[in-house]
Amino acid sequence: MFFASDNWAGVHEKIANATAKQAGSFQPSYGNSKVDNKVNARFNQLFERDVNVYFVATGTAANSLALASVNKTGGISFSHREAHIMEDECGAPEFFTNGARLRAVDGPLGKIDPTNLAKALEQFPQGSLNAGQLMAITITQATEVGALYTLAEIKEISKIAKQYGLPLHMDGARFANAIAALGCTPAQMTWESGVDILSFGGTKNGCWCAEALIYMDQTYTSDVPYLQKRSAQLFSKTRFIASQFDAYLEDNLWLELAGHANKMAELLAHKIDSSTTMRMAWPCQANEVFAIMKKDHADRAKTAGAQFYDWPAPYGMDNLVKDDEYLVRLVTSFATTPAQIEQFAALK
Repeated sequence: MFFASDNWAGVHEKIANATAKQAGSFQPSYGNSKVDNKVNARFNQLFERDVNVYFVATGTAANSLALASVNKTGGISFSHREAHIMEDECGAPEFFTNGARLRAVDGPLGKIDPTNLAKALEQFPQGSLNAGQLMAITITQATEVGALYTLAEIKEISKIAKQYGLPLHMDGARFANAIAALGCTPAQMTWESGVDILSFGGTKNGCWCAEALIYMDQTYTSDVPYLQKRSAQLFSKTRFIASQFDAYLEDNLWLELAGHANKMAELLAHKIDSSTTMRMAWPCQANEVFAIMKKDHADRAKTAGAQFYDWPAPYGMDNLVKDDEYLVRLVTSFATTPAQIEQFAALK
C-alpha cells in the first residue's frame, strides 16, 4: 500500500530495458549521441514545433535553471504560496539566481488567482530601484494539492504575464498526469496557451532519473548551456537520460502510465467516498488524493503497512480538519494496483 509518493515507484520495464541497451555501446558524449538526436526530434514532434531541450537530473534543477535563465539583477518571480518551487526546493531557485526573490501569490488549491497576481505585479512599478525588477511567473501543473489549471486559466495568467513582458514557466513534474486528465495536447497546454518554459517531468511517471527543461522558442536560451554546465547538470553520458525519454515517449507510453495512475487515484477516491471512516477533502483531478482521516484510523493504517503523508491544510482552508483528524495525501503511480487500493480501503 504505497501511497506516499509517485517517487516511491520504480522504473517501468520498457524504460529500464531501453537504458540497459546503452550500457554496452560507444556513443558521442555531451548530447551528441544518436539517441539524443532522436529524442530531440521526438520532443519537436510532441510539441508540434521546434523546441530547445536540456536534460537535467531533478525537477529542482529544471525549475531553478528555468528561473536562472531569465534572471535579472534584483529579480522577482511570482509563484503560488504553496508551490513546490517556493516551499520544497531548499532555496535552490534563489541560489541559482544569485538571490532573486520569489513572491507568493494566493489562490485556491495551489492555483494562482489572476486577480491576486495582477495586484501583486502592480506593487513593483517599472524602474523602481527599491522594488527590483519583475522577472518571471511560474505555475505548477498539476499543483501541490492535485488541482489542475484549465487551458483558459493558463491563458489568463499568460495574458497578464505578457502585459508585463514576463516569461511564463510551468513546473510540470506531473505534466503527464495533467495532459492525461485534461485530454489536451502538450502544445495546447504550453505554447498555445502562452507558456514559454516547461519543466517536463519523467521521474514521477516511470522513469529512473529523467527531467527536461524545454523552451518553446530560443528567446531565453542564450545562457542555458552555460547554466547547465556550471550547475553540474550537463552529463557526459546524456544518452542514459535520452534513452529513458526515448522509451517514455514511444507509442505514448508516457500517457498510458499517467492515465493508469489517474485511474487508480479515481478508484481510490471512490473508495474513500464510500467509506465511513474517511472522506475526501476536495475532488481528485489527477493522481493525488487528499482525504481526511481520524487520527487513530490513520495511525492504525500506517501500522498495517499503508504508506502516506500527513499534509498541511491549503491556504484559506484552516477549518477543514478537526483536532482529532489528519489531512493526508495519497499518491498513485504507474505501478499502483487495484489490489493495493482494495487492501487500503479494507483497513478499519
